[in-house]
Amino acid sequence: MQKTALITGITGQDGSYLAEFLLDKGYNVFGFERRASIKRRDNIEGILDKIHIVSGDLLDYHSLVQSIQEARCDEVYNLASQSFVGESWRQPSYTGQVTGLGVTNILEAIRTVNPGIKFYQASSSEMFGKVCEVPQTESTPFYPRSPYGVAKLYGHWMTVNYRESYGIFTCSGILFNHESPRRGLEFVTRKISYGVAQIWAGYPYVLELGNLDAKRDWGYAADYVKAMWLMLQQDEPDDYVIATGKSHSVREFLETAFEAASIAVERNAEGDADGEYVKKETGRVVVKVNPSYFRPAEVDRLVGDTTKAQKKLGWRPEVSFEKLVETMVREDIKKVK
Repeated sequence: MQKTALITGITGQDGSYLAEFLLDKGYNVFGFERRASIKRRDNIEGILDKIHIVSGDLLDYHSLVQSIQEARCDEVYNLASQSFVGESWRQPSYTGQVTGLGVTNILEAIRTVNPGIKFYQASSSEMFGKVCEVPQTESTPFYPRSPYGVAKLYGHWMTVNYRESYGIFTCSGILFNHESPRRGLEFVTRKISYGVAQIWAGYPYVLELGNLDAKRDWGYAADYVKAMWLMLQQDEPDDYVIATGKSHSVREFLETAFEAASIAVERNAEGDADGEYVKKETGRVVVKVNPSYFRPAEVDRLVGDTTKAQKKLGWRPEVSFEKLVETMVREDIKKVK
């Protein structure tokens, strides 16, 4: 029998890759889209004729019930949230409602409509925050350092609670940073790749970034959606860390991006005190550090241990850090062209 999946956040990076993956698996795919006067569907434009869109809001329990009833789904993947960490300090209450309480609404809707539906929750490495150990595993204590991380932790524990209280097949994927050309421009990785493309094209563009020494475990989003699906195909529900196991700084990402675009840069030893990098050919400042982009509370070294996912799911990342950065830069250069 053909399976049916409902994906919240289908228009985002992860949602679009997951939709394509499930279509290739022969699924009937429904996408849950927040009601809005302006629809942003660039990421799913190529598959709109193959999926079904239902509208609603994570904060509206009744719209979730109606969507799940309409889809008659076997699996629900919750990828929707206020997902930009920086914005969570400016909108802490909204982030808590959507990213945290929205999970409860979905779980309650599933419990009401059909407790047999399998549920995936997009948890986050930001829940580890001020890390207690390196690398982080499924048993590492959580210590979130942002409203986003706190909200994600609420959703994570509600997912566990519904599994243990009601016997619903619920899984949380504790995903470390995963990027792609479909990432929003507000995220530092895409900000870098797009900025480097602008500089490559000859525009007088200056990249303004925050903490260049912050380190993250960066992987490729299209690799990670396979892990989401694998979790719901197991005999028993569980939670898994999904990561590459390698840590890179923002500075490394930046320098790798310039290299991918064949732009020679060097650290700025003189001149503008905020100018971190200059273009060798012209001496023009192309990267500045802007203190306003620093987090009020920075997280420590985030790097995941995927031993459990490798053993139980047979999952491993396929795209390297260097290939990821190169892909993002090349796609943005195409856009700039």
